[in-house]
Amino acid sequence: MAVTRVRALRLLPFVQHHSISGNRNPQRQSYHSYEHGPQSPFNATEEAVLAASLRQVPMHGFTDASLSLGAREAGYLGITVNLFPGGAFDLVNYHLVTKRLALKEQLVNETAKDGGGALRGLGVGARVRFLVLERLMANRPIIHRWQEALAIMARPSHISASIAELARLSDEIWFLAGDTSVDSSWYTKRTSLSMIYSSTELFMTQDKSTDFTDTQKFLDRRLDDARVVGSGISSLEKYLDFTAHSFINVLRSKGVRI
Repeated sequence: MAVTRVRALRLLPFVQHHSISGNRNPQRQSYHSYEHGPQSPFNATEEAVLAASLRQVPMHGFTDASLSLGAREAGYLGITVNLFPGGAFDLVNYHLVTKRLALKEQLVNETAKDGGGALRGLGVGARVRFLVLERLMANRPIIHRWQEALAIMARPSHISASIAELARLSDEIWFLAGDTSVDSSWYTKRTSLSMIYSSTELFMTQDKSTDFTDTQKFLDRRLDDARVVGSGISSLEKYLDFTAHSFINVLRSKGVRI
């Protein structure tokens, strides 16, 4: 399945601009996360209702019931949920987006600790691991409900948006870790990380170990595998297609019907 409409990705470092005279003038385009402000896409009402609804998820799951209860908790009438035509997916998406945007603050807070905290002296690869774990651990309060979320994300009407958000997450993690590549490795790194993250997240839903130590070990094995595999994704079309197929195949391997 090829995905062709993902406008929010920070892709393509150069494009050819044609002037009236016919001269081609390569110009640098927005490519990395620092060129895009980390602004929340949610307005005040959406933020209030969705934040309150997310607190209902541990008990009621990613459901319309959580949205209704959240609306009431936020001081709105139950009919406010009509603002969310995607229903439960809007709640899933809120979790995905807000936890991604929170990564920058988490990185800043850790770096601000004496001596740089856990990130002191770490290279890009180790920072990627740190950020992936931070994002995974943000699922802890709702991990017992996350397979519900994955099933919602896998619906035909939502899968394109779900894949796009996964791509944004991998882009954000590489950027925050210090990656500044503008060659074909840009695609390779993000494709690999998208697959690693999605498979580790699924593993985590079944992990019963203390403090998810087995999930951390699983992540380390996947990261080691990625270092061995090397490159091979060198274009936008291949990147999106591979990310989409990886996401779908990982879900299918866990029994999610697509």
